[in-house]
Amino acid sequence: MTRIHLYATLVMSVLAWGFHAQADDAETTTITAQGLTLQIPKTWKAHQPSSSMRLAQFVIPAAGGDLEPAELVVFPPFGGSISENAKRWVGQFQAENRTVDMKQGKATQGDYVLVDLSGTFNKPDGPMMMQKTKPAPNYRVINVMITPASGGNYTLKLTGPNKTVSAAVEAFRKSFGADASKETAYEF
Repeated sequence: MTRIHLYATLVMSVLAWGFHAQADDAETTTITAQGLTLQIPKTWKAHQPSSSMRLAQFVIPAAGGDLEPAELVVFPPFGGSISENAKRWVGQFQAENRTVDMKQGKATQGDYVLVDLSGTFNKPDGPMMMQKTKPAPNYRVINVMITPASGGNYTLKLTGPNKTVSAAVEAFRKSFGADASKETAYEF
């Protein structure tokens, strides 16, 4: 085999492997959480929900440079309006250097409001009843309240270090059938 043929074979092998790896990264598994059906990337590992208030829970591998993974939690319909919940979510971040981006849209699963927050998150520390938090700088939390045709306001919460959440945001939107290009501003 000539050097050119060897080089061409090597390049083709690398390209084929790269395309295969991308296809694997895009593979999803269908999960049903009460009235929602979600397409979750297979790289996001399902965990037993840590509370009876959670329908499903996933760990998302840390992106390059982040020391911890992100988490996606699916909550059943609770109480409170979209605006009440959005205000509470914004309050979970320290005001200094906090960014807030709110959008609304229609997805295959239903109408939704997305509240994208970043900055220093007041991360829960211990049992919820204790209401203790610790500051987690450079965090990002994306809360989605979605109302499927079957009714109820389900909440999806993607939480973690900024790089990891940023790397997962497109797959997160796809999980419930959202399209960022069709979203409009939301104000409460």
